Amino acid sequence: MTEEIDTPAASADACISVIYSRTTIDHATHPRNPGPIDQHDGYAVITGPCSDTMQIWLRVRNDLIIAATFMTDGCGPSIASGSVATELATGKKIADAIRITQEDILEALGGLPEDSRHCALLAANTLKAAIRDYIAFRNEPWKRAYKKY
Repeated sequence: MTEEIDTPAASADACISVIYSRTTIDHATHPRNPGPIDQHDGYAVITGPCSDTMQIWLRVRNDLIIAATFMTDGCGPSIASGSVATELATGKKIADAIRITQEDILEALGGLPEDSRHCALLAANTLKAAIRDYIAFRNEPWKRAYKKY
């Protein structure tokens, strides 16, 4: 016997949970690490092919990421991907965090549908760009005075 769904909201929730994992839904509705970091050590902004834009800020001490935050104007999978990317990076050494890939984010989310997988790539690429920004200014700190963002 099949269970009937009583309300349109319950029907929508049932459809969403078939498409997205509980982890993805949780990160999309309750993102971790949202918002900018004042006096950050690394920053990047990238707009993906679907027009979603993601920003990631890093605070780093002794080459250890002590805080990572993000913002996106994208969809639920984009929010979830940014949330997971910052969680994966926090507490890691720079050399380890720069190795975080689209596949790592997809695995942490429990997968994404094919048409949403690019969101994990956007998060991974933005994280890598923020790390490269940190490395560039770590190596030549005088340049920070001339950078606008």
